[in-house]
Amino acid sequence: MAIKTAKTQWRDMVLVCRKCSKRLNGKGFGPDGDRTLKKALRKYLKAGKGRKAELVVKETNCFDICPKNAVVAVNAANPKALLIVPAGADLFEVKARLGLDDDRRLKPSFRVVGEG
Repeated sequence: MAIKTAKTQWRDMVLVCRKCSKRLNGKGFGPDGDRTLKKALRKYLKAGKGRKAELVVKETNCFDICPKNAVVAVNAANPKALLIVPAGADLFEVKARLGLDDDRRLKPSFRVVGEG
């Protein structure tokens, strides 16, 4: 059987530890602290699903770090920097630390003065 490829429109892929999320009982993130990190990031970053999305947030198996009251996440483009995100962390800071700061996902109030 020949090796095939499947094309995507992904520019960024964030991987979130499934086991860490489960240890927090699926809570701890978002405005009310009632979402998993995956769901909170998907909503905050306006991430899509499937191959046509520009940004995807996926759960993956354990990274073997297992922090207490936190979840491990990583931008797949920078696998050397695993981010340990404590429950209740500010999603804007998480976005920045994952290296996802770019014009397509910045809130208007955070734009640099003088940009057109």
